[in-house]
Amino acid sequence: LPLPPLPGRPRLWRAPLLPLLLLLLLVGPARPISFQLPGKARKCLREEIHRDTLVTGEYEIGAPPGSSTGPSANLKITDSAGHILYAKEDATKGKFAFTTEDYDMFEACFESKLPVGTGRMPDQLVTLDMKHGVEAKNYEEIAKVEKLKPLEVELRRLEDLSESIVNDFAYMKKREEEMRDTNESTNTRVLYFSIFSMCCLIGLATWQVFYLRRFFKAKKLIE
Repeated sequence: LPLPPLPGRPRLWRAPLLPLLLLLLLVGPARPISFQLPGKARKCLREEIHRDTLVTGEYEIGAPPGSSTGPSANLKITDSAGHILYAKEDATKGKFAFTTEDYDMFEACFESKLPVGTGRMPDQLVTLDMKHGVEAKNYEEIAKVEKLKPLEVELRRLEDLSESIVNDFAYMKKREEEMRDTNESTNTRVLYFSIFSMCCLIGLATWQVFYLRRFFKAKKLIE
């Protein structure tokens, strides 16, 4: 049986938490990405990330089965301008973290240094677990530092998640406004260009009429 509500406190105070709890369950944790990296090959993963966002990642490069040389690959993370945010030569296993300065497209590239594989040399297995935003925060450490209870930690997680969603909607609204302004500006330019073209055509037609009239008069074809 449900417990009776406490005096002076309505039971509706738990209702606003239900959508956030359901949203947290639907989002769920991100899964790492695994792929095969052939010899002397280069594979890149790209992702768009908002500004002022914490990005953390963990990678592992496995040696090809039956190989005595071990894994051999380079890792480089850059933005669209080519700025290197993280680089590691002869990477095998490690972690990285950085904070974005602006909304941009970020690229993580793995480049194999092994010779071209044959039937005896399988490809290297690369595993990348990249998180950003709420997923990148370590709430266990936050709970230890701020001495939070488990329920307070979950509420902090929900608060950060809701703030992230609000920021995403605000960014989408801003992009929609920018696209609307661009469309309106383009429509205005097309309208002015159409009016200018019509004026040019009318002027050209008028000039042709007067020119032909003078030409026919000069040839005495018309009076």
